[in-house]
Amino acid sequence: MSKRMVRRTISALALFTLTILGVLSAHAQTTTPHAPDGWDRPVASSTKAQPGPAPRHDISGTWEPANGPSDGIQGTGSKAMPADGKHEPPYTPLGLELMGHSKPGNGNREVLPADIDDPVFFCNPQGMPREDLYELRQTQILQTPSKMVMLYEFNKIWRVIWTDGREFPKDPEPRWFGYSVGKWVDDTTFVVNTTGTDERTWVDKAGRPHSSDLRIEERFHRVDHDHLELTVTIEDPKMYTKPWVALDKFPFKLLGDDFDVREMICSPAETAEYNRVVGSQTK
Repeated sequence: MSKRMVRRTISALALFTLTILGVLSAHAQTTTPHAPDGWDRPVASSTKAQPGPAPRHDISGTWEPANGPSDGIQGTGSKAMPADGKHEPPYTPLGLELMGHSKPGNGNREVLPADIDDPVFFCNPQGMPREDLYELRQTQILQTPSKMVMLYEFNKIWRVIWTDGREFPKDPEPRWFGYSVGKWVDDTTFVVNTTGTDERTWVDKAGRPHSSDLRIEERFHRVDHDHLELTVTIEDPKMYTKPWVALDKFPFKLLGDDFDVREMICSPAETAEYNRVVGSQTK
């Protein structure tokens, strides 16, 4: 087998393994319509459409990528700006330099598994905005009078978006998922701004960098009762000369209230086994 073929085979294994990482220790990820949901019930009973207009000031519910669960994997970088040699954000000189230091496992700069330095590869938190830009699968949104709570399938992570009118902290302690505040800009559009993120995270799986000045805008627009769109815009003057769109009206469909979201957890034990079997391969 040629070196090129070995490289492609290993890279394909890397993408496949990272996609299902940790699932083996829980239930296998499935999108089969008639498979049991973990409670011995068919999933199909939970996905009946309820056509109608979008309710006012409400994006609550369990949402799944409308074009299929794999649509949110974004394995070669953010969906609207993939690392395919044709799409690149407007880097500053510093941003371009730091981009060159990262070693992703996919895209036009992919390296062999043993050389990957992707923080998520080692089961570190994705942080923001990458939670929207890699493995965006089933997402549950809960609303209270003072906050929105986002529950993500991948790594079983939760995040709070405050809606009580508070301002960002003046000198925030960096957080993996930053500090998020949101408000309704019309009856069906909820806009979230996030700052104070941890610089150790990547923007997306392509290894794009960010600084402590990163500001993320998420725009959730409920199209109708059963459909939601998400647009994500990145602004970081230290790394990029102007804001850029990482996710452009990404479509979701609403699932039933009784839908059971399975675990999909990054397991250090599974990572270690993967590195032992695959990551030690050489060019």
